[in-house]
Amino acid sequence: MKNRVLTGITMCAVSLFVGAAHAADASKADPANYAGLKSCKMCHKKEASGNQYGKWVAGPHSKTFEVLGTAEAKAVAAKLGIDDPQQSGKCLKCHSTAYHWTETVQTEKIKVEEGVTCESCHGAGKNYKSKTTMKSHEASIAGGMVYPATDSCTLCHNDGSPTWKDDRYEVDGKKVGFDPVQAFEKIKHPNPNVKH
Repeated sequence: MKNRVLTGITMCAVSLFVGAAHAADASKADPANYAGLKSCKMCHKKEASGNQYGKWVAGPHSKTFEVLGTAEAKAVAAKLGIDDPQQSGKCLKCHSTAYHWTETVQTEKIKVEEGVTCESCHGAGKNYKSKTTMKSHEASIAGGMVYPATDSCTLCHNDGSPTWKDDRYEVDGKKVGFDPVQAFEKIKHPNPNVKH
């Protein structure tokens, strides 16, 4: 438990520092500055650098659009008066980066069917995607990269979600609806060559 608390405190402290020092909030980023999944994949698919793309493909965020096609999602949508969740901006605002947290498509650079891609969490990549910029953690953040990306989580993982559960996670004996530390463990994709 001590490590978990220290990890949580460290993540929060770093997140607050970065957020205050670099107002690079993903939700405020201009969707015209999205680079698209192909741009991220070019450099983030090698095993030697952590294969972040492969981890995304295997993880839940790459499947968020598909989830909307399930019987369970259709039942939830029906209760909200939504005929097809895969066509509804009310659902796609969190299930597709292309919607940029709105109820309409905001960019053509990202296909709706790709689900929640890198830039939902890490911010629009146009100004930090170059190899030269990405070699510097500070330059990447100055270019708009959100890191750590834990602040981005609650843009969708909040009690506004129709599938929200107040007791989904447990933190220090208390039930909570969301815990970025535990959630991060499910999707983490570090680059072993980058030291921060």
